[in-house]
Amino acid sequence: MSNAGQDRRIDYIEFSVKSVPDAKRFYGQAFGWTFEDYGPDYASFSDGRLGGGFQTAAKVQTGGGPLVIIYATDLEAMEQKVRQAGGGIARPIFSFPGGRRFHFTDPSGYELAVWSDK
Repeated sequence: MSNAGQDRRIDYIEFSVKSVPDAKRFYGQAFGWTFEDYGPDYASFSDGRLGGGFQTAAKVQTGGGPLVIIYATDLEAMEQKVRQAGGGIARPIFSFPGGRRFHFTDPSGYELAVWSDK
């Protein structure tokens, strides 16, 4: 089996987090991601298309890096799920030339965004 089709595509995203259980709870509740544990300080995740991991870190550096953006068909419902899961809204829903999006912070303080073309 060849991975040639994955050449030059983002293949895996890894987050250093304050708490792996908190990260799993938040992303599982808000986005329905699934997880596989590799000990107490690491868990991989799958969103159904892209994989990544959470690793426990003594110090978490947030902001200033690439912005991870997640797609949702129902932006308002997704914003509500993020709030219910304990995420903070960093930028409420706004329009941009490709659709609309909002930015949120997760329990470790990472800022991500959710967008929709509707």
